Amino acid sequence: MAIMSITSTSVAVNPLKQSQAIGATLAFLGVKGMMPLLHGSQGCTALTKTVLVQHFRQTIPLSTTAMTEVATILGGEERVEQAILTLVEKSKPEMIGLCTTGLVETRGDDMERFVKEIRYRHPELDYLPIVLVSTPDFKGTLQDGFASAVESIVREIPQKSSTPNPCPTQITILASSAFTPGDVQEIKEIVAAFGLVPIVVPDLSGVLDSHIEDSSGFMAANGTNTAQLRSMGSSAFTLALGESMRGAAQILEKRFNIPYEVFSELTGLVAVDKFLQALADISGVNVPEKYRHQRRQLQHVMLENHFYFGCKRVALALEPDLLWSMVYFLQSLGVQIHAAVTTTRSPVLEKLPIPSVTIGDLEDFEQLAVGADLLITNSHAVAIAQRLKIPLYRQGIPIFDRLDAYQFTKVGYGGTMEVLFDIGNLLLEQETVIKRYVS
Repeated sequence: MAIMSITSTSVAVNPLKQSQAIGATLAFLGVKGMMPLLHGSQGCTALTKTVLVQHFRQTIPLSTTAMTEVATILGGEERVEQAILTLVEKSKPEMIGLCTTGLVETRGDDMERFVKEIRYRHPELDYLPIVLVSTPDFKGTLQDGFASAVESIVREIPQKSSTPNPCPTQITILASSAFTPGDVQEIKEIVAAFGLVPIVVPDLSGVLDSHIEDSSGFMAANGTNTAQLRSMGSSAFTLALGESMRGAAQILEKRFNIPYEVFSELTGLVAVDKFLQALADISGVNVPEKYRHQRRQLQHVMLENHFYFGCKRVALALEPDLLWSMVYFLQSLGVQIHAAVTTTRSPVLEKLPIPSVTIGDLEDFEQLAVGADLLITNSHAVAIAQRLKIPLYRQGIPIFDRLDAYQFTKVGYGGTMEVLFDIGNLLLEQETVIKRYVS
């Protein structure tokens, strides 16, 4: 059981966490025809867009109500209304994701009333789903904003089925911010191999090719479509991937009486075994030979390469869901967790089998990481790795100094082998450098 430690500094000197608005916008990118709309100043929107453009290296659809000083004092309802009407006229979105920012949350704008009165004045918008998410910058993190957006989607969009019985082959998959677009694509393929039809929320796998299918870049061109979202009430089961998705799974259970199971990680032999067994139980289909073969391969490489990992010290700074997944995987290889830093409280943190977890920033991480053999965090820690002369394995958001980092896959037996080789090669390279220096 980990002991929680919160940094005593009043400010984040070298921030680790990203804002909730970034997380909510990221979730909306996985919904087809969705236009994220941030209610706040242009600067808030620019910051959100900059992080996502750096990470994905492509155009990110995002709009703003562009609040000014006067609008902030007098109220932002008119700005929200005008922004929605302009988007409908020019971009014709299938759905709008309306996110708040620290500016309007501090002012106290009643967003639910805004949306209700806008719909009353404009009945022509009745066809348009408007998903409202509270994402103030001054609290919470990317993971919190992502989870809140998914909860709002499953609370507002799905409809009750006209038939009393659920579709036996349709399942809903709620994928947290810990999973890359490449991960989501692999998960969809694994689920489909069992004869099941997955509805992934959000389906970020479409981010990989949206700029090719829709050169305009006005909104998300791929992802979960409106018809799929509305049909979630007919799913036979919900798989929540990441502890932060538990709340959304519970909403579906309460609304449609759909059972669910939470999988905190899909990296590592035991974790993938449990996931595939759950799919076999749901579908009644045996695990395909393809994955049995991959499992044997993973067992072999773990056995053959375990001496590169044994007693190595690793320091991590990640969002809670991703931190949990990486800690369990590394410990299965015999790695010692030298330090663990995260961004926000989560129910999983105290259950981690490590001495302590620090809620802090990258300055805390740099101090705690001294003496480690490997660092695992996002690209903002490059300077830290250089100062400490410790190799850096990039995970999380943003990763802006590697090509196509978002296409990286770490789930399933194949993805686990990919992570194992990447980390093993870094440790091997570091060991070779040390030997050369000593000799």
